[in-house]
Amino acid sequence: MTPPSLIVQEAAPLPSVVHTHPRPAPDTLSYLESASMFSGTLESLSGLGDDASSLGSDSEINGQAMRRTDKYGFLGGAQYSESNEKETSVEVARHRETKWLEMFKNWDKWIARRFPKVKLRCRKGIPSSLRARAWQLLSNSEELLKTNLGKFEELEREQGDPKWLDIIEKDLHRQFPFHEMFAARGGYGQQDLYRILKAYTVYRPEEGYCQAQAPVAAVLLMHMPAEQAFWCLVQICEKYLPGYYSAGLEAIQLDGEIFFSLLRRVCPMAYRHLKKFKIDPILYMTEWFMCIFSRTLPWACVLRVWDMFFCEGVKIVFRVGLVLLKQMLGSVDKLRELQGMYETMERLRNIPPDAIREDALVLEVTSLPVTEALIDRECSVQVRKWRESRGELTHQLSPRLHGTRAIHEQKRRRNVLQSPCYLLSLLISHAPRSLAHDSGLR
Repeated sequence: MTPPSLIVQEAAPLPSVVHTHPRPAPDTLSYLESASMFSGTLESLSGLGDDASSLGSDSEINGQAMRRTDKYGFLGGAQYSESNEKETSVEVARHRETKWLEMFKNWDKWIARRFPKVKLRCRKGIPSSLRARAWQLLSNSEELLKTNLGKFEELEREQGDPKWLDIIEKDLHRQFPFHEMFAARGGYGQQDLYRILKAYTVYRPEEGYCQAQAPVAAVLLMHMPAEQAFWCLVQICEKYLPGYYSAGLEAIQLDGEIFFSLLRRVCPMAYRHLKKFKIDPILYMTEWFMCIFSRTLPWACVLRVWDMFFCEGVKIVFRVGLVLLKQMLGSVDKLRELQGMYETMERLRNIPPDAIREDALVLEVTSLPVTEALIDRECSVQVRKWRESRGELTHQLSPRLHGTRAIHEQKRRRNVLQSPCYLLSLLISHAPRSLAHDSGLR
């Protein structure tokens, strides 16, 4: 199947595309539908999955007068940023850019020797002009691309599984329809998104396609070309959030239990409220975690969260989720308005943009005492409980790497193991034993 062609219509709304492929199998349910089914509440919550900020069709754009895009490229919708946002002065912006450019020159040394400074600069926000390069260096996807030159084009040439391609094509118009890159059905943004998602199904056929990958890939495409975005997506799926997009969603279910346990420590009031109404974590945190808050927060906050996420890993996702629950459910006054499951879910699925301020969010996230070690310990507890109550996991959990320092350390160890000096030292260390063995044979 080729990428969808550009459809141009001036006056009439765009017709729906007629597909000749068979109806998707049950295993192709959206991640939100699947999540709801785990708790048996699909029918009662079926209306909660539609978010006007990121779902819709071209006619939603074409049917209204076009206005100027905001500085992030949004034409409208809930994630449109008003012009009254605070702006960084030119002098400060240039000063930050200079610091980042200096780090780029000796990136590995900065990560190995001065990582706290890198982390601090990511928390302050990566300059928008350098964000694409920074994300690729932080995730090590730049090196992955260099060691796989031509691989993306090779994956594109493969035919792909029609089952996944059909679902991908149907999902394209749902990804940020109010953003200039994805507003036109069959436009360049949607074509590149199709290329990336199709390539991943060929690259990892055992995983195929999960609908939560589409908004993640779309955010990457807003910042970098398709090939670079593809390898960045690979790193997110395999290093940062392994198992999140696999069939069965076991990894996200486990993280839901970890998240709920951490909530008990961080905000007991919110924990008791959710437990009282039997609101399972999978119902409200699935989209948050799997889409890395790209469909939840104001866009300035999304970018700050992603800057920290690429640097520090999944603990940032946990912390942001905990801060949101504290914000929405952390006081008696707020809970007074939420007298049941439906009201609570409505609040968590439609967080008011003006309730989340960029600087305040970052301050709370960076000060929350949720560490990598704490998450790993709680993960061991939840895996044991899972095995006791449900048996063995269907999919083997891959170890996740907590951000760029862990990825850099893995790369360093691999380079050491592959270095000629290391191989020579192995030969030398085994030489006496080999000689003795040989002499014994003689």
